[in-house]
Amino acid sequence: MVREPLDNSAPADLSVVASEGGNDGCWIVHARGDIDSDSVDPLFIALWQASAGHEVVVLEASAVTFADSSVLSLLIELHQRTDLRIAAPGAALTRLLRTAGLDPVLRSYPSLDAALGAPPTAS
Repeated sequence: MVREPLDNSAPADLSVVASEGGNDGCWIVHARGDIDSDSVDPLFIALWQASAGHEVVVLEASAVTFADSSVLSLLIELHQRTDLRIAAPGAALTRLLRTAGLDPVLRSYPSLDAALGAPPTAS
């Protein structure tokens, strides 16, 4: 499923803290809080824009406290477009990935440094 963002407005409780350039052409998106179908749009926009211009996109997810199936869909779409790396996923996101059976498919790392230092995926 490919979604286009409806607009660039964000709810008061942003799910994206910041997007920034990273090392060696990686782009880092920091996410926080509860992310569900009502609040995923800012994260969708940040990750989609990052994947359009970068071969490696790192989602720093240590501050994500809740994620639902809308986050899973987004991560699967991004995984198909780019080298997606999930850095420091907390218990909620780790449990969601494991329950969905995606933990062997979506690459996660214990820290941002580990994600940035990982070798590229084979194309």
